[in-house]
Amino acid sequence: MKTKVTLIIVMLLIAVFASAQKAGNFNGMDLNMGNLYRLSKAESRSISPENFTGEKGKGGMATLEEGSAARAARELGQGWKVNPYVLIEPGETFVLAEIEGEGVIQHIWMTPAGDYRGNVIRFYWDGEETPSVEVPVGDFFASGWGSGYEPQINSFAICVNPRSGFNSYWQMPFRNKCKITMENTDQKGLRLYYQIDYALTDVPEDAAYFHAQFRHVDALPEGKVFTILDDIKGAGQFVGMYLARGAFNSGWFGEGEVKFYIDGDGEFPTICGTGEEDYFCGSYGYNDRRNEYGYEVYTPFSGPYTGFHYFRDLKERPKYRSMIGQYRWHVMDPVRFKKDIRITIQSLGWKSEGRYKQLEDELSSVAYWYQSEPHQTFPEVQAFEELEITK
Repeated sequence: MKTKVTLIIVMLLIAVFASAQKAGNFNGMDLNMGNLYRLSKAESRSISPENFTGEKGKGGMATLEEGSAARAARELGQGWKVNPYVLIEPGETFVLAEIEGEGVIQHIWMTPAGDYRGNVIRFYWDGEETPSVEVPVGDFFASGWGSGYEPQINSFAICVNPRSGFNSYWQMPFRNKCKITMENTDQKGLRLYYQIDYALTDVPEDAAYFHAQFRHVDALPEGKVFTILDDIKGAGQFVGMYLARGAFNSGWFGEGEVKFYIDGDGEFPTICGTGEEDYFCGSYGYNDRRNEYGYEVYTPFSGPYTGFHYFRDLKERPKYRSMIGQYRWHVMDPVRFKKDIRITIQSLGWKSEGRYKQLEDELSSVAYWYQSEPHQTFPEVQAFEELEITK
């Protein structure tokens, strides 16, 4: 009898484990390193300028007559890096990928040789007319300060490797179609190397869609808070944010609270943090101090879930005292909502006698979340002339 009961318990535990694995996987594609040895029925595919469709056995087929690097490959011919990049003309929207079927995007790499704020990446799931992702390409990869000011980021969700190796590891499921575009709103052409790695596989019924939204203000008006996310309807979970701050004055900037208004919250939020650097998991001004020249100095960091970086270039960009970037990924602590969510941040520093000072800095943000469709229409991304980082 004891043996029989033990066997039943073991069988129940196996069933529970299998159910949990199925809920967290796409057809056995476990995203946990501890289970990478498990076989899967998923089919690996990849789209790049060397294989625009991702079809099996169709990579590297460009000829010298059509290849973007035909001149470099002229002595070697087909199969020898003939078409590694695309040129996107000013005003053109280029389709980076169009995938039919059911699957999940697992990794995106690209290096855009152009003005990051002048090129907007968009993702459309399952034939929707309005994008679920609409963000200037640099900001999407937590690099909002433009070419030559890329941080080095070593995180689970986003990696930025020297110099402009942009990588996304956000998992992005789709059920029957995926479309990704890049719009060049700049007056100069964009040379783009890119690769989109995905798997054709079954998607669980409870899988939500990936979303990302950009917001920007040239100078936050006095008495106002900065809105990171608003007018989000449906069920889902917020999974991270990137915040870029152009500080116009010297001194500390990170006293403002981050607030999450969830499922009908009114004047007061459900989640209220204790300060900007606290939300991004730092403390005490990121060890702020002054160097021998009298400039503010901080301690940058980049970890799996959180990071902080800054640049100072008073010669090339005297408009900013500091150019600051911060990210936090809610991978282990997603903020769940059933009906709606709104997120704001105050902009606070210090003034005399230990009083808070409202800062009218330039702020940009990207919010990342998963939700059921349909989604609300996003605020329009401003024209490049309004987003361009000037001196």
